Amino acid sequence: MSIEDRRGANRNWTPLDETGNAPTWERIEIAVLLDLRDELRKLNALLACPNFIVIPQKLARIARNTAKPRKRAIR
Repeated sequence: MSIEDRRGANRNWTPLDETGNAPTWERIEIAVLLDLRDELRKLNALLACPNFIVIPQKLARIARNTAKPRKRAIR
């Protein structure tokens, strides 16, 4: 049995499991928290990606390049 099977990752929780036993609420809660941790790790890896980090800089450059020129004030 793999670690994924033992912890119940990405599992659709039903009243009874394959062996006919009811999972405890504590086990279900731990499995859900572990799933959340895995998803947060994936998200953190994405957010640390250099391509993702430069998006605000690129958007600011696009905004500067596409902005309408300011009108001169008449004095």
